[in-house]
Amino acid sequence: MKILKHPIFYISMLVAFAIYIAQKFVLPLPNWVYFYMNDFLCMPIVLSLCLATIRIIKRTESLYVPLLIVLILTTYFTLYFEWLMPKLNTRYTFDKFDIVLYYLGALLFFRYQKRLF
Repeated sequence: MKILKHPIFYISMLVAFAIYIAQKFVLPLPNWVYFYMNDFLCMPIVLSLCLATIRIIKRTESLYVPLLIVLILTTYFTLYFEWLMPKLNTRYTFDKFDIVLYYLGALLFFRYQKRLF
């Protein structure tokens, strides 16, 4: 799978995991890293995994995620994590900038998926 072996995918996963570990161990990082970086990385990681899964199922490397699907999945994530979860769990908070970052990450993935993967 080209996607799962691509350095950008590995780096994105590593950065997201490192931030998660830093939060667990309360390591000092700038607030923007804690609050916004994983929101930006979320959709490229999720969409890359979705694309890899579809390619495995269909057994072809020529499929790409269409813009409509990218927007639908991103809207689902924003509704779930920025609207529903803050109502159900105090750990989650609504932040308009998070929504912007979800869409920026998704559009970045859409723009470069054919060149990268």
